[in-house]
Amino acid sequence: MSALPHPDLVLFQGEKPFPILPAVDHYAGSEKLMLKALGVQQELGPVFDITCDCEDGARAGAEAEHATMAADIVMSNENHFGRVGARIHDITHEHWEADVDILVGKAGQRLAFLTIPKPRSSADVARQIEAIRSAELRHGVDRAIPVHVLIETHGALREAWEIAALDRVESLDFGLMDFVSGHHGAIPGSAMRSPGQFDHPLIARAKCDIAAAALANGVVPSHNVTTELKDIDYIRRDAERARQEFGYLRMWSIHPNQIAPILEAMRPNFSEVEEAGQILAAAQDKQWGPIQHAGKLHDRASYRYYWELLKRARATGMSIPDDATKRFFLQ
Repeated sequence: MSALPHPDLVLFQGEKPFPILPAVDHYAGSEKLMLKALGVQQELGPVFDITCDCEDGARAGAEAEHATMAADIVMSNENHFGRVGARIHDITHEHWEADVDILVGKAGQRLAFLTIPKPRSSADVARQIEAIRSAELRHGVDRAIPVHVLIETHGALREAWEIAALDRVESLDFGLMDFVSGHHGAIPGSAMRSPGQFDHPLIARAKCDIAAAALANGVVPSHNVTTELKDIDYIRRDAERARQEFGYLRMWSIHPNQIAPILEAMRPNFSEVEEAGQILAAAQDKQWGPIQHAGKLHDRASYRYYWELLKRARATGMSIPDDATKRFFLQ
């Protein structure tokens, strides 16, 4: 098997690889909740990310202490999988640069990503990315930390395509609550929850624009959180609508109860995963030339689709056919 060319080597030659991220981004604001989330992650595996929240989690006047604590969490032995990131303060806050310096300086080698909230433009994002790069150089961090950008202002939505095209940007995240608040009462509060968050035209337009900008630029679109904490079916339906109707590949979580139903909703169809394994195995045996499968022609265009589907399935914890696992994931 090892002598056969791997899909990563032949299907995306010269192209920017699309990031395959866990389907859930779980936010935790306090040390207690961060450690609890790490415990859940140890049980389930790296099927969800954890974001240590230095924006809403920090008390006024204790920002440095909070950022230091978050960096310690990232570097702790409890972080088994290296899938812990952090959200810094927005560019108008006096402590955002100190957030960057502390997090990069203390945890830059293990930070999965840094999330930038409330940018007003692509220029804001570019400035904060440059600050991250400078901190890496200053602290001897020999990697480029990925950046996730929250789209929650009118200006950021207007420039979503420019933001998605910036170097290092790995995810565009929709910030529903702040976006609704920014309309000064023109959008009703009911649009902060379902079904309004999917049906209100201004919200639906924003979600579509963000997903389109992200996907066109090889960036993962990440959906806002659902405010429901207990009704599992409600949470699952929100995630299903985000995935199936708006093209989002990832969604926020703010309570451990939300992780499993979001994962379930974001997983590909099992029969399609099985079919992907069969098609890719046959294609690899033919050196990635055209094949017939179940009476239909397949070539590199469909191989790219099925390979990314297979990687997303694995990232959500789905069982992958044994042959596909041996061929593509044990090298």
